[in-house]
Amino acid sequence: MKKRLIYSGFCLAAALVSGCTKDFTKINTNPNATSAAVFNPNFLLAQAQIQYSQTGYDQLLYQSMWSQSLASTYDYYGNGDKYIYKGSFNDYKARVYNSGYDAESLVQEMKNLTDGKAEYANLNKIASIMKVFILQRVTDAYGDVPYSEAGMAKQGIFTPKFDKQQDIYNAMLTELDAALTGLDAAKDKPSSDLFYTGDITKWKKLGYSLMVRVAMRLTKVDAATAQKYVEKAYAAGTMTSIDDNAKVKTDNANGNANSTINALTVPDDFREVRWSKTLIDYMQTTADPRISAIAEISSGTGKAANSNETVPGNNDASVQHGMPNGYDLNGGATDISKAPGYPGTSPADPSVKDDAPAPDGKYSRPRLQVYYTSTTSVNPVDKSGINMLLTYGETELLLAEAATRGWNTGSAATHYANALVANQLELAQFNGSAAVISNTTAATYAAAHPLVPATALQQINMEYYVETSSTFIHNETWANWRRTGIPVLTPVKYVGQFTDGSIPRRIVYPVTLITTNGTNYSAAIKNLTGGDVFTARVWWDK
Repeated sequence: MKKRLIYSGFCLAAALVSGCTKDFTKINTNPNATSAAVFNPNFLLAQAQIQYSQTGYDQLLYQSMWSQSLASTYDYYGNGDKYIYKGSFNDYKARVYNSGYDAESLVQEMKNLTDGKAEYANLNKIASIMKVFILQRVTDAYGDVPYSEAGMAKQGIFTPKFDKQQDIYNAMLTELDAALTGLDAAKDKPSSDLFYTGDITKWKKLGYSLMVRVAMRLTKVDAATAQKYVEKAYAAGTMTSIDDNAKVKTDNANGNANSTINALTVPDDFREVRWSKTLIDYMQTTADPRISAIAEISSGTGKAANSNETVPGNNDASVQHGMPNGYDLNGGATDISKAPGYPGTSPADPSVKDDAPAPDGKYSRPRLQVYYTSTTSVNPVDKSGINMLLTYGETELLLAEAATRGWNTGSAATHYANALVANQLELAQFNGSAAVISNTTAATYAAAHPLVPATALQQINMEYYVETSSTFIHNETWANWRRTGIPVLTPVKYVGQFTDGSIPRRIVYPVTLITTNGTNYSAAIKNLTGGDVFTARVWWDK
């Protein structure tokens, strides 16, 4: 009897083991896990768009200051304003690179998941457009970077080669052309699209406008290729109104604070940044209606403890005062109180005298109600903002320049007038109640400032400077200044600069590349005159 019980126990145990073994995979598989077979690649599009648009610190710390759109007296922003190092800024030098490839990895995976699948035909082409959108910014900032092997970790490529920038630009134009030819409004509509909610017609306009931006970068190094693709894009159809602007709304309350505008929602940031003298002086000479839409004199002194810093200031155009670049608050020869034209008292608060410890309040800052929130609230903390990425006005200006060069892109004067109107009206997209410029005012301004053939390139590119500055597309402001030399900027001279006293022409590579991709990094810096320095020029910047 005892033997039979033991035997039966063995049988039962064997049966249990057999049963567990047969269902082992099923029982030990996470039912909530996903796979390529079930994952919807549409989700990656929105993630890539928000990642690409969140470029606040890289643009504000460096590009906005180098192009003299903005200015600052504080040590933190002094890194860009005066070309100096204050503290450890290796992270910020790597921002464009790292955020770019983070976004690119998302669109590469989107391509992996959609290749050869008819139900995702348009999404696959949009992934190609996004790749160009993202990596143009990276190559413009650094020069030679990974392109052909970027995002290929799944294929076993963990140390991608650095393609030459000339090859990258040719590849971007070819890839854009193929993607745009393949877009079809009768096919799938992307379901997770922060730009256009899946509108393929608008994606085509964006793609061809992007083609214009990419091609125009080549005017100094390959005008024939630039002309070919700009004319192709114009014939196919670029943006036609501000409704086509590519933009992303961010929400600081939901953790999306690292955007261009929302980077300034931190009190220590928004009080430290002012519009530059270069920008405001030019806008005042043209009586630009945008001055009162974008600028205000603080009601406070610029001091962190002053509660008036978080309330609206005086946005009357007549009292705006741009801050010169290159000054500080250290009390010496470069103290802001020694700057030529330093205002004796704050126009918004006459009680603020010259001896105010933090006199930045005397200079124009970006308006709180316009740039720091899209609501009627004036408190900049935990509010939403708009990141502009590529606009109709920008595109019209590039087409105006192309036409001025004799290319087949229509009337330069018409494109320029269109841009002047659009660039006034688009500010309402930041805040429809605070930054409204009427159609009549915009049209009147455009009529009073027609394009003059003898000064056309200067007019077009100065407007490009104002448009990209006022929409916080500072990467483009800096890139277009390097391409055209417009506006003429006076370099800042300051003790301890990381340049030879000239304005930086590129960003140095992230220091991590020396150990993570050393061989390819070493090969890339050999193509830079002077090595991996801020004063070296990328291929198209001659």
